[in-house]
Amino acid sequence: MKDTIAAIATGMGNSGIGIIRISGNEAFDITSKIFVPKNKNKSIKNMPSYTAAYGNIIYEDEIYDEAIALVMKAPATYTAEDVVEFDCHGGITVLKRIFDLVIKLGARPAEPGEFTKRAFVNGRIDMSQAESVMDLIHAKNDMAAKSSLRQLQGGLKDIITDIREKLLYNIAYIESALDDPENYSLDEFPQQLERTVDNLLISVNNLIKSSNNGRIIKEGIKTVIVGRPNAGKSSVLNMLLGEERAIVTDIEGTTRDTLEELINIDGISLNMVDTAGIRDTSDTVEKIGVDKALTNIEDADLILYIVDGTSELNENDFMIMDKIKDKKTVTLLNKNDMDIIVDKMLITSKIHTEILEISAKEGHGKKELHDLLKKMFFDNELSYNDEIYITNLRHKNLLYETKESLEKVLESINMGMGEDFFTIDLMAAYASLGRIIGEELEDDLVNKIFAEFCMGK
Repeated sequence: MKDTIAAIATGMGNSGIGIIRISGNEAFDITSKIFVPKNKNKSIKNMPSYTAAYGNIIYEDEIYDEAIALVMKAPATYTAEDVVEFDCHGGITVLKRIFDLVIKLGARPAEPGEFTKRAFVNGRIDMSQAESVMDLIHAKNDMAAKSSLRQLQGGLKDIITDIREKLLYNIAYIESALDDPENYSLDEFPQQLERTVDNLLISVNNLIKSSNNGRIIKEGIKTVIVGRPNAGKSSVLNMLLGEERAIVTDIEGTTRDTLEELINIDGISLNMVDTAGIRDTSDTVEKIGVDKALTNIEDADLILYIVDGTSELNENDFMIMDKIKDKKTVTLLNKNDMDIIVDKMLITSKIHTEILEISAKEGHGKKELHDLLKKMFFDNELSYNDEIYITNLRHKNLLYETKESLEKVLESINMGMGEDFFTIDLMAAYASLGRIIGEELEDDLVNKIFAEFCMGK
């Protein structure tokens, strides 16, 4: 890529500092035309890489701003090209004037994600690393950030590359043996290949299995609050949020639609969905809310089942428990500031659940609920380590394609087919994995992926 691109890399709002990024062959030429260092002995083109100079941005005798120019020389830069970044004052007007000046002198406005696209095209990063950049920017919690950073550092790339090297070795061996049978023997090769493919399938399956946890890490745990009318569902949401977000009244059926909020508990996100009270009803609007609640139950990662602890279970509770019996559930016996009379044994006989007594009104039990959720999702299921989690749907689909191809290789071996049949599916698996890291990836898809990036990145 021979042209030079530029963008305002910080958010378009008034702030202390704003950054303008320039990348390409003319980055230093353009900068030299407008940046005058306070130290007259400094020159942009002669400065060592990764050094900065303080000075003024001046054009046609007009001072546009005081700024710091950071010089980064190819190939050891983000884009693997010459890069300059201006640290300017963060006013929108100031940044736009300087940006327009840079464009006037020969750069063009960068497309969304074009800096990262250049890093990919220039071979500094692979596609899985490029995609992790935006995941890192949009990370909703500490675990999502750590997972994205692990992929940015090449964790997934290393695993994929290792599998592809093993596939390529076996493909090359088969081709060599078919072309030169005197020097390459295929005796017992199918048995050796079967062992290799079995091991590769274990690696691929482990990555696929990680995708559910990966989704939770990236998007948060979809946590649906359910219960019969007036059990205290909206009060529980308000307690967890620490604010009066949902309307709470003594009138049954107040909540008629879903209400969604994001809650962060020590680094993991809960996408909380408060639902309408579930009961048999002839009210048309309320029935729509109940149907929405039942739909949300099907998609939930976690159910918070709210029970009015001061009254016996009724037919609505039994209907709810039947709907959530196969879900990961925490049952909250609400209103423990009064006498709890509900039959806990009856609840545990119907569903597998943890039970906590709380008072959403008084805020009792909030810490205990936090501790329980952390125990469930950190200690047991999502304890963070250096494991790679698949958080990208595109990667997951390609891993399923890889798995299918490897399973076809095993089928061919078991059917006693010729070795040339093996290479067809081995190559298919090799290609699917290649598309994860950006090899054999169509230009249209590459453009689509980077079009989803933010401007200036």
